[in-house]
Amino acid sequence: MPEGGGEEGYRVVVGLGHSGLACAHWLHARQIPFVVADTRAVPPMLAELRRLCPGVEVVCGPLDGRLLCRAQSLVVSPGLSLQEPAIRKAREQGVAVAGDVELFCQQIQAQPAPRVPIIAVTGSNGKTTVTRLLESMIRLAGVPAWVGGNIGTPVMNLLTDPRPSLCILELSSFQLETTQSLRAQAAVVLNLAQDHMDRYDTFDDYVQAKQRIYTGCRYAVYNRDDARTRPADSRACQSLSFGLGVPPGDEDFGVVHHEGERWLARGTQTLLPASRLKIRGEHNLGNALAALALGQCAGLPLPVMLEALAQFAGLPHRCQYAGIFRGVRWFNDSKATNPAAAQASIESLGRESQGRILLLAGGLSKDADFSVLKPAVQRYVRELLVFGAAAPLLARALADVAPVCQVADMTQAVELAARRACPGDVVLLAPACSSLDMFDSYEQRGEAFLQALEVLVD
Repeated sequence: MPEGGGEEGYRVVVGLGHSGLACAHWLHARQIPFVVADTRAVPPMLAELRRLCPGVEVVCGPLDGRLLCRAQSLVVSPGLSLQEPAIRKAREQGVAVAGDVELFCQQIQAQPAPRVPIIAVTGSNGKTTVTRLLESMIRLAGVPAWVGGNIGTPVMNLLTDPRPSLCILELSSFQLETTQSLRAQAAVVLNLAQDHMDRYDTFDDYVQAKQRIYTGCRYAVYNRDDARTRPADSRACQSLSFGLGVPPGDEDFGVVHHEGERWLARGTQTLLPASRLKIRGEHNLGNALAALALGQCAGLPLPVMLEALAQFAGLPHRCQYAGIFRGVRWFNDSKATNPAAAQASIESLGRESQGRILLLAGGLSKDADFSVLKPAVQRYVRELLVFGAAAPLLARALADVAPVCQVADMTQAVELAARRACPGDVVLLAPACSSLDMFDSYEQRGEAFLQALEVLVD
């Protein structure tokens, strides 16, 4: 075991997933002493670590409190709770704890001026859509940018690319827990709903983690329709809002009625008819407004932003139109990993289908409260097909508002939905749960849905 303590002591990279590997590679390239620790017997990135960082010590299995307490600092993966006993004990003994985003921000600040401005995006739902909307605006404007974080490229790997004019980061609450130095040019909390209640003691703890994105920011963008997204200290930064309910103020973004239809607007200035958006649903109207507000803070030209919005066709596994089969439309919203996201998806398609949805849901519950789905299910869902670990919980929560059938897996759910659906119906995969009981990711779950549908069509 390495000797620890002091300025010359070793670091411990805790967790060897993609972000942990990127941190390890960065430390190794700078000849900074470190050890890797992972609770799994065979971490997923172990072979790649051996290739990139030969000779680095890896300690697998239950976290060694002695190893962590003797370290100069810990670089903790977002997948690991800071309440893990060995991590908590190290923190109590004064060991510094950071995540990959914190390391990244420290490196950005250490670079010669001017600092690369960061646009930071978080929220319970819509983070990736807003991040990709911003990316499309930036690319169309011809502005070089880094895009990463909770999406795509681990942040430490971005540092190997040429320095850009902007950096767009999608950030989870887990990443924000270990980030102190973000100081974004603009930051947004899109919305807040119960999620990851298996990791947080209370909803307030989750909200506080999300609110960390505003620390030191220049512009705080918040959702007028969700009071918890407002920055806790509005005096510390300039604020800008978006929303669908309360009409927008002069500088804020919202929706207004003009010439017989709804328009995206800034104050009273109409910008783009909502009908020109290819992405569907009220939640995506909100996502478009949030992207406009962030782009405004980043100094992007308004005509370019509006053209990018009109061109944007959406993302896979996010209320993705999968096709029509025997008069039934199929939609893949595997990214709806919590009840709030599933509710938005049901309501969006329910208004069009007039209550003729067959809903496929299930997975790991993350201690979520499924009863919040009742109004949407009662109004729009004709039948509910549930699978996975949360199937009994979903059935218990929703059986009094819609017929529920428990199935073994995704294939059976798709086959049964195809048999029971009638022309004009909608079959919607909106699981309201994590995928990790049956799949490696929500992407893999969505692909399983699409593959099962493809077999039927063939």
